[in-house]
Amino acid sequence: MRPRAPQATVLVLCLVAAGCGRASGEPADALAVPPPTASAPSPPASGPSAAASPSRPAAAPEARVARPLGRPGKWRITTYYTALQSLYRGKPKAVRGCTRFHCSHGKEPLGSYPADFLDVIQTEGSGRITAGPQRGRYLNWSSSVGFWLDDTTRDSAGRPLRAWVSAAADRSVLERGARFAITGCGREGNGRAVEAGVCARFRKARWTVTDLFRPGYGGEDHADVYIGEESGTRLADSPLYTTLNGATLGTA
Repeated sequence: MRPRAPQATVLVLCLVAAGCGRASGEPADALAVPPPTASAPSPPASGPSAAASPSRPAAAPEARVARPLGRPGKWRITTYYTALQSLYRGKPKAVRGCTRFHCSHGKEPLGSYPADFLDVIQTEGSGRITAGPQRGRYLNWSSSVGFWLDDTTRDSAGRPLRAWVSAAADRSVLERGARFAITGCGREGNGRAVEAGVCARFRKARWTVTDLFRPGYGGEDHADVYIGEESGTRLADSPLYTTLNGATLGTA
């Protein structure tokens, strides 16, 4: 686990989710991978001469190229996720906070949970409880609010976070509701090229900005993307939990 400064808000009006990826270094040049393209529909045929035939194939549709967002090759993409209690074995630690949504700095007992599970929640922002009376619920955390129990993870509008869709960014570059794709993965924090399979997974996703960085935390060329909930193994050990330095974003 490599904690960073708090990232995006996750609760209506005031929460700051602490999303994080692996430690990042100085930005590097983006990979020389062309942005994804989408096929545009072919124009309707104007007569028999325009119809395709075995001897005369239809003309290939014109490709639509994603328009770069921000500075190409200069973005830093970090990741955050939801922890799963069953993957942690730390010493049980009692937690107090809010038992409901729309509450701040509550003092109600919320149960006891593995200390290492709580550490991840305070870095990533949320964890799903898998044992005890709160089984199936989520223990969320914000530096502005503390711990609270909820039925889901949440973005800053109170909606559930969506894996490989929800993202946060600085409002000066990407406004709330903006959609984007990662068209170039750049390099990892250690300077090595991003694994082909990992880059392909990030390039395939289409992200929507649902959270905005708190002023002073985001940065002009920084986006934080949500990669979902742990399942089977800890995401901190996955190559998907990473930082893409020198990435390129495009319209989606």
